[in-house]
Amino acid sequence: MERRKQYMNPYLAGFLIGLFMIAAYFFSGEGLGASGSLKSVVVAGVNVIAPNYAKEATFYKSYVEKPDSLPIKTWLVFEVLGVIVGAIISATIAGRLGSEIGKPPHITNKTRLIAAGVGGVFFGIGSQLGRGCTSGMVMSGMGVLSLSGFIGLIAIFGGGYMIAYFFRKLWI
Repeated sequence: MERRKQYMNPYLAGFLIGLFMIAAYFFSGEGLGASGSLKSVVVAGVNVIAPNYAKEATFYKSYVEKPDSLPIKTWLVFEVLGVIVGAIISATIAGRLGSEIGKPPHITNKTRLIAAGVGGVFFGIGSQLGRGCTSGMVMSGMGVLSLSGFIGLIAIFGGGYMIAYFFRKLWI
């Protein structure tokens, strides 16, 4: 297996993420996260397709009544678009832009894509039940020195290590 050259010092990357977190709190009054942008797009879509339902349903109603609920007015949508465009630019500059499906040899592309899709749906549901995604909770929580941010970090990585033990044979 070919080892790729590391282009960014992880300590510098962590420091820069911290600076961006401070800037996000300063300029917008809220931390960084990705799940809020998807919620904004879904709410706007429901409002366009079924405006009467959006005005009556409890979940959508609270967002539709706000004048700033449109995705074009939600800075988190632009954050996520910036992450996507930035990743494409970074991969292009580094000569790593391409497409591949990361998987072990004994799993088919179709199985891997189905598993990724199901995992994405569960992540989306969980992020809404938990009122945000894990990375946003940890970064934003730790950014304001919230105990829940630190506990979340321990739970996420600890849970990941415990679950990885049971699923490791899928990748061997």
